[in-house]
Amino acid sequence: MFVANRMAKNPVTVTPDTTVDEAALLMKKNHFRRLPVVEDGQLVGFLNDKDIMRVAPSPATTLSKYEITSLLAKMCIRDIMQKEVISVNEDATIEEAALLMCNHKIGGLPVVSSVGAVVGVITETDIFKALVDVMGLADGKTRITIEVDDKVGVVRDISEIFVDAGLNIDSLVTCKQPDGRYEIVIRGDMPDVEDIKQRLEAKEYKVIHTVRIG
Repeated sequence: MFVANRMAKNPVTVTPDTTVDEAALLMKKNHFRRLPVVEDGQLVGFLNDKDIMRVAPSPATTLSKYEITSLLAKMCIRDIMQKEVISVNEDATIEEAALLMCNHKIGGLPVVSSVGAVVGVITETDIFKALVDVMGLADGKTRITIEVDDKVGVVRDISEIFVDAGLNIDSLVTCKQPDGRYEIVIRGDMPDVEDIKQRLEAKEYKVIHTVRIG
């Protein structure tokens, strides 16, 4: 699953010389929270709603509405934008984008092409939607979670149990636990979930959760 297939494409951008009030209006009009800043076709900065809030006068200000408007009309994006921009390539995987956001504690990334052109923006919401799709949370499938030891052949053995039961596996996700064991989450059509549960437990695999979504 790649960033190029999950990002918002052809994003609205601004230049360093765009005024703060122009950028704020763009965000409000289009319901954006972030804007890439581009100069000569290259990414030079990133702006989010918090950057604008940081320079906007507080409610307790003694400035008049005219003075506030005048102040923001004179201030340019280059004065408040994030200049050290963390970006991701369009060919990167969703996991790479998620790791960048997690490590840097940010909610969105500009997406660039191989030549550095801004081609999209990917946000935490896009990552969440990808997770929902991977886990099949909206397609009416059954999910079964199995706790297993870290040993060679586990996935093969479990797959064979499903084959013997005449069941297809739509998706399989593994997640390592703090104690070194793994949780394996399997999604698919399971008309008789008790039967597959008994088959797994007969092979000494511990089923810790089952649920039908949708």
